[in-house]
Amino acid sequence: MTSINGGQGLPVEEPSTVLYVGQHETQRSEQVSLDLLRRAQDLGYDLLTAPITTPKFQSRVLELLESQIYRLETSDATSSIPLPIISPLSPEDSDLVPEDSNTSLIAVASPWIDIGSLDPLVAHVSQQVFILEVAYAAFCGVSNVLVHGPTTSEGTVRFARSALEALGLGPYVHLHILMPMTGELEQDVSADGTHLAEMVRPQYAPDEEDECESEPELYASWEMWNTIRTICSYTTRLSIALEVPRGLPPQSLQCRWYSEPIRLLMLPRTSFLRNGKGYPVLSKQHQHFLTLLLRLRFPPWALLSDVGRIPTTTDGASGSTPDLTPAEAAASMSRDLVDDPTQHLQYMRHLQQSQPSRPPIERFGQGYQDYMQSPLQPLTDNLESITYEVFEKDPVKYEWYERAVALALKDLRALLGDERQIIVAVAGAGRGPLVTRVLQASRKTGINVKCYAVEKNPNAHLLLQRRNATDPLWANQVTVVASDMRSWPGPTLPNDGSALTKTDLLVSELLGSFADNELSPECLDGVQHVLHPGHGISIPQSYSAHLTPIASPRLHSDLLSRASTDISLSVSEKWEIPYVVMLHQFDYISTAPPTTSPEVPQTPDVQQAWSFSHPVAPEILAHARQRGAGGTVADTGTPYSGPTTNDHNARSCTLRFACADRGVCHGLAGYFETVLYSSPNRPKHNNNNNSEQQTIELSTNPVTMAEKSKDMISWFPIFFPLKTPLHIPDGGEMEVSMWRQTDDRKVWYEWVVEVYMRVPVGEGGSGKRMRVGISELHSSRRNGCMM
Repeated sequence: MTSINGGQGLPVEEPSTVLYVGQHETQRSEQVSLDLLRRAQDLGYDLLTAPITTPKFQSRVLELLESQIYRLETSDATSSIPLPIISPLSPEDSDLVPEDSNTSLIAVASPWIDIGSLDPLVAHVSQQVFILEVAYAAFCGVSNVLVHGPTTSEGTVRFARSALEALGLGPYVHLHILMPMTGELEQDVSADGTHLAEMVRPQYAPDEEDECESEPELYASWEMWNTIRTICSYTTRLSIALEVPRGLPPQSLQCRWYSEPIRLLMLPRTSFLRNGKGYPVLSKQHQHFLTLLLRLRFPPWALLSDVGRIPTTTDGASGSTPDLTPAEAAASMSRDLVDDPTQHLQYMRHLQQSQPSRPPIERFGQGYQDYMQSPLQPLTDNLESITYEVFEKDPVKYEWYERAVALALKDLRALLGDERQIIVAVAGAGRGPLVTRVLQASRKTGINVKCYAVEKNPNAHLLLQRRNATDPLWANQVTVVASDMRSWPGPTLPNDGSALTKTDLLVSELLGSFADNELSPECLDGVQHVLHPGHGISIPQSYSAHLTPIASPRLHSDLLSRASTDISLSVSEKWEIPYVVMLHQFDYISTAPPTTSPEVPQTPDVQQAWSFSHPVAPEILAHARQRGAGGTVADTGTPYSGPTTNDHNARSCTLRFACADRGVCHGLAGYFETVLYSSPNRPKHNNNNNSEQQTIELSTNPVTMAEKSKDMISWFPIFFPLKTPLHIPDGGEMEVSMWRQTDDRKVWYEWVVEVYMRVPVGEGGSGKRMRVGISELHSSRRNGCMM
């Protein structure tokens, strides 16, 4: 089950869409002052970008660099010429000053520098400019700094090293690296000045023929970003300013960027189209991508770039004008429309107000996206009432349980006859929602039942007793039992309170996010002795655990930043806990071929790890009890080495996942599917059909959930983290090995991930499978689920 702690103010209604919009000019001519900021806010903008330094500073740096290059070219002793040093900023070098209003500014580092240049001289000068600017912005209280990313992959490491140094200039400095989704930036960042990349000396310049012939790789921009954030250790103070191009890249790359920490969304004028009336609009594909980003727990800010300057107070002042002819009036209106500086902003506000409704799971989990929680310990901890309440909000699960109970009751009546009262036990009754559904199924089918509610939590037991006395549906006909289900001897005969009988139907809701992670197999094994061995039915009848590898930089960054001084965890233990988490900002690494529609999500390759069925064969449980008693193996007489009564619930798997595109794996996402009840006597229908079904199923598997239990909210996925992310090449393959282990005191998981690629061997062969990466063996034993 999914635990949302606290419970107060659980947002089930549609939350409002938050969108901060800023205005950016690549060549801002007006000094960013309090007056300009006020005028921008009056128009409806929330943020403004401000260059840290002035064109005069650029000229000073260019003169210094040109002078140095000239000295190197004309000197015979170049090794004796020291590297140039840029003097500290002077008043004419920057218009930025410390102000309270600077919280509404995004400082822009000079776009004309080339930190990652192959020319060490250009790189040296660029880095000095960069460090001077970031340090001064931090001094002025501007924490958000926009930095243009590297222009070539060769300079990415040098760029990353400089970014890491800049982050150390202040504890509140946040760098936003401007990156294109693919290819190059669409906005011209140096139209009015010289870019330092143009001053690279010939011996360091790339080969022109190679530049002309080589096409940019689809994932080249993402690869550069991945290098930068890896070197910067996934710090939360480093994020992306993503430029949205006019034509979006393939859906697979869109999903990859979606999973990354996008803090700014740069929308240049070229991102927009013009509709029939001449107003700027985004394409349907762009709108869909924006909607996904706005649903994030921390949605990015939008920066409208070069869509029109902020008008002055004198702009638009009307004087005496002659009367216009109709043609002149129409032309004037057209010019006004094109020159309107707020039309793009107005359109963004329109999109903000017209966002489509969120799915039920997102409304239910609002605020808990990508928030990692440790799984419940249902056998050692007593849940609070608010936790039960969260489970009971599910609009689907209990309806499906009622259908399954009704179907099972009909089959039992057909088997046992009309006069026989059906004995039903709800194991782990909690606050009683399953009991209510059993009684409703009994009333709707007209089949008489005797219901037992078994609950170990003394607080919940008290509530069950009160409900039995006050709920008109229960009407004191439920026998409430205070007991661990594994210790309950079973129901008693109506006419003889000391004589035990068996239950015909055993109903439970013990499943966790990974099916068995909350010890459903062990609990149901322990209570199976009360189930009739001939015709007894368990709901659920079976369940299976499923896996797929994912990229989730956000979760990995969160784990890295968690304090290692937590007294409850060692430094390494945080990487060896399976976390329950509402996965939101992530990307599937192994998927089916993409569809043509961007609104249809990619289909992940989710594979089954293992499964359990109930009731278990009596011979298996008898064998386990014999081992626990220190008996011998019946066919050999060999004594057992110790009490290992739960070995039959151990599991293991090895799964292979094909990965078409390069990426980084941060962990494994886990899901489950369960068959609540499958009747052998009726025609099969889909769960969503209101007619009688043969099979009633629940699923959190993203591939099958819509078909089996759409809009179910009781469970979030589980996440098995990797301490060290694994890089996967294009066309690579991942191999996941996982074990469910037990020592009769607890149950835990172990997992390891390997990466392979195919190396060509000979002609026409499929290639040799070569391992290129492997994770550590992770084990949750120290934080296993206690039995």
